[in-house]
Amino acid sequence: MKKWEILLLLLALFMIASLFFFFPKASAMTEELPLFGRVIFVDAGHGGRDAGAIYGKLLEKDINLEISKVLEETLISKGAIVYMTRDEDEDLSSQWDEKKKRGDLYRRLLMYKKHNAELYLSIHLNSGESGGKGAEVLYHPINPKNKELGTILMKHFKNDLKTTRVLKKTDLYMYRNTTVPGVLIECGFLSNANERYLLQKEDYQKKISESITNAVIEFFQTESSSETS
Repeated sequence: MKKWEILLLLLALFMIASLFFFFPKASAMTEELPLFGRVIFVDAGHGGRDAGAIYGKLLEKDINLEISKVLEETLISKGAIVYMTRDEDEDLSSQWDEKKKRGDLYRRLLMYKKHNAELYLSIHLNSGESGGKGAEVLYHPINPKNKELGTILMKHFKNDLKTTRVLKKTDLYMYRNTTVPGVLIECGFLSNANERYLLQKEDYQKKISESITNAVIEFFQTESSSETS
């Protein structure tokens, strides 16, 4: 056998061995880190001068941030690259903004684009509706994937959080101007005594975060399946 034939044979054997070595590890990584490399933005709603919903001394902006930080950890544990629009009590508006709220929202949109986000999750709380309770998801049809994500999230919320609410559309400024796939998540009602109690508890915040994370995993797996089919 000539030298070049021997080299080709050795190369072929090496490539075959590499496949057996690599793919089990890749498969295991996919199972343990199903969101590996996915770029996700977690947007803690409100902040700074904008308190959001208020009940006594409880401010929506504070609970939004607490839940968002737990969600950040849960997503990272599954391999995601997570960016936070804020990780402290602040708004993103500039001193030069004539309309502070619009300026704050506009800069959140810029952050998604700057970091090439694959997904955003806007975390909020509901309030005020008489007898209102339960987590819900709102989406804008600017991106067809928004409804898909919202549908999967609501399925998980119904199973994990026992909500009876339904997926809704929204036409709020931020969501009608965001082409990145994503949704508005109302984690519960600050105006509901039982949910107000639960939303402040770390174990319930963890439960919400795990439900969202599992839904995000299912969303990306569904997207991957449709792309390869």
